[in-house]
Amino acid sequence: MGEIWRPGSSPASTCLLTQDAGITADPAHLRLVQVVHHRQDADMERIGFFFEATEWQGHPVNKEPEKCRALEWFTVHELPDDIIEYPAAGLNGYLRTTGTLAEHAW
Repeated sequence: MGEIWRPGSSPASTCLLTQDAGITADPAHLRLVQVVHHRQDADMERIGFFFEATEWQGHPVNKEPEKCRALEWFTVHELPDDIIEYPAAGLNGYLRTTGTLAEHAW
């Protein structure tokens, strides 16, 4: 996503909820649950921060259809096979409670 949080603005996690999914949340209702250090290829790395929202306002919608094919709800036992690998690493790390840091593709 590549957004940068600047002092005086809403934290990036809440901004992205609004930008990407059309919902709003108070930062007090977001809990950091996973950090993934991902290696895309030999020249690109990224770090993803994954939050659990315990309360939010609005109904999620796909605000970036040019980047995202669909926005759907799944149970944790019926996740689709085509989840992008590094977000899947964050979700699986959270679900398996293996700690808050995961490394992917190293």
